[in-house]
Amino acid sequence: MTTMDTHMELDDFKAAWQTLDARLARQDALQLELLRGQKQVQARRNLRPLIRGQVMQILLGIGLILLGVACWSRNPDTITLFATGIAVHVFGVVTIIMAGSTLGQIARIDYSEPVIAIHKQHARLLRIYLLNSYVCGFGWWLMWMPVTMAFAGIWGVDLARHAPSFLWPGIAISVGGMVGTWIWVARGTRRPRDPLARMDDGADGIRRSIRVYDDLERFERE
Repeated sequence: MTTMDTHMELDDFKAAWQTLDARLARQDALQLELLRGQKQVQARRNLRPLIRGQVMQILLGIGLILLGVACWSRNPDTITLFATGIAVHVFGVVTIIMAGSTLGQIARIDYSEPVIAIHKQHARLLRIYLLNSYVCGFGWWLMWMPVTMAFAGIWGVDLARHAPSFLWPGIAISVGGMVGTWIWVARGTRRPRDPLARMDDGADGIRRSIRVYDDLERFERE
């Protein structure tokens, strides 16, 4: 066998190896694309309950605004009812803003971006939702009394004047509820210093989506 024949065989072997390598790369890319499409569908499905919940929160906020306006507009001369109506009105606006921020972040997730970018967008969504949960969830322990007073205020009944015994037990319930909720949330956190750690806070859908893209990142590295 001549040197030229040897070189030709080596060149043929290299060409065959490169062809096989290119085919394997295309198969890996196709497999990754198919897997990414499946995971994307799964991630979107995981967020559907959250979307429905935020729409319900917006409707609740609208109801609070209507209640607050009805209270303060009918009692402009009664300082307690006027202030109560304003507080409920403002809380309704905050409720809508927080839900809108969560929905806005969901809408901004670009599933055409690299996996690591999508992962970061879901992590940002989780932080926004947690803020929403803290502001509106804990806020309800403070606002249930004004909401009750606003309902009575629509009919011109000032609970602060007609039923003062309502106030102190209500305050005790609010404080106890906030403390109890804080303890419940803290105990459900595996890593207290990690804002993305799991809690019993209704964000399971977001965390499942984050785990979906964790799996994709590991698949890409492998």
